[in-house]
Amino acid sequence: MVRPRPDRWFDDPVGWASEVVDGLVLTEYQCRALRELGAHGRLSVRSLHGAGKTTFAAVAVLWFATTRDRAGVDWKAITTASAWRQVTKYLWPEVHKWARKIRWEKLGRRPWSRDELRVLSIKLGSGEAFAVVSDDHEKLEGAHADHLLFVFDEAKAIPAKTFDAIEGAFSGTGVVFVLSISTPGEPQGRFFQIQSRAKGYEDWHVLRWLLESVVSAGRVDPVWVANRERQWGRDSALFQNRVLGEFATHDEDGVIPLAWVEAAQERWGEFHVACGDPENPKHKCDPGEFVAVGVDPARSGPDKTAWALRHDNQIYSLRTASKLGTTETVGRTRAILEANGGKAVVDVIGIGAGVVDQLRDDPQKNISGSVVAFNAAEATSLKDRSGELGFVNCRSAAWWMLRERLEDGTIMLPPDDLLTGDLTAPRWRMSSAGKIQVESKDDIRKRLGRSTDVADAVIQAFWVDTLTVRLVVGVPLGIGNESYWRAAG
Repeated sequence: MVRPRPDRWFDDPVGWASEVVDGLVLTEYQCRALRELGAHGRLSVRSLHGAGKTTFAAVAVLWFATTRDRAGVDWKAITTASAWRQVTKYLWPEVHKWARKIRWEKLGRRPWSRDELRVLSIKLGSGEAFAVVSDDHEKLEGAHADHLLFVFDEAKAIPAKTFDAIEGAFSGTGVVFVLSISTPGEPQGRFFQIQSRAKGYEDWHVLRWLLESVVSAGRVDPVWVANRERQWGRDSALFQNRVLGEFATHDEDGVIPLAWVEAAQERWGEFHVACGDPENPKHKCDPGEFVAVGVDPARSGPDKTAWALRHDNQIYSLRTASKLGTTETVGRTRAILEANGGKAVVDVIGIGAGVVDQLRDDPQKNISGSVVAFNAAEATSLKDRSGELGFVNCRSAAWWMLRERLEDGTIMLPPDDLLTGDLTAPRWRMSSAGKIQVESKDDIRKRLGRSTDVADAVIQAFWVDTLTVRLVVGVPLGIGNESYWRAAG
């Protein structure tokens, strides 16, 4: 059997993308990266959010698969990411999207069948592409073919051992390409070492997609950039990572590091990938027992009323609404309690006092007895996990308790940019009395021009874990006023 010769696109991924895929328009920086991948073999790309990195990675996989298979070359393309959700929800759906737009007549063959293009793999005559989890070193080490492509998506959190696992492929005589692409995170890990051109990684070709180029290409709206700068602050690690594409650690005086929030969001994503989309009526997840809803009523202006619905150790969903009156806030909160049970932990300062009063006046005792007033300004005798440091007030204690839960990796949070910005916004200091003091809402609003409504609802939903409650007949319960709390017996 005579194998076909390599076509003109075999070493030209940009030409392949422009001529073979219908409707695909790559930016200048994407085209440059494709050329560099073909020319250098090892390519590391640092990208801000929204620049088109997943499309770029999918195009690389499709170019490699179609041209190698057309030439009859023995090939494999192996894709992985720091989180399995990134592979299943983003990278491979993008592969499918552009595979449907291939001009198959240009390649001289019929479209791929279902047996050839599968959910997480492509299986063709002379090779295959497939997905593996990022810590499955054996599958990476065992990859052998005359032509190999490794794609590491969201590589900032991929373990160093995973990078090391592919080095054996470079020791042979075959042709090997590896693409490592990611938004930046904290200045640590193998992706950071490669991007910073640390000693020993000189054989990697490094690119960075700049905000100016991405905006000029129309991939990111400058209004979005301006809004995120106002929301997160230009000097915040979140803005540096996601908008400027810079490596940045959390502020030294920040309460909650960005990396901890992102890890909690990845856990939430992995949980829901295993069960299906929570918005889908066929969703199969059992979220567990409904524990509480944290309610942060809006006061005025741009602030929003926020509800954080907590099941077991996850915030299952977030809800926000603008310009609600007290009665409507009460109605929505009552509906949540009636549907789920559990408790409503309501910020009682300001207009929240009216919300608490109306909920407690509800004639249904199962509702009124489930309402807990959270007074952020009240004193508390709680200590941090060391047992040594106290807190200036209940707000400080609530934020710190959530920080400790995030550090332990025991909770899950929905991937919401507003929540991420809120959680990473507050700063803390040690008071003159030697107690932890978390920045007040008013101080945050003065500094950033907004309030942390969604995050405050979340900390309230978890605040119920800090103390054990026994309901006392005739005594209104309030969090923070510890005369209302009794040890369970």
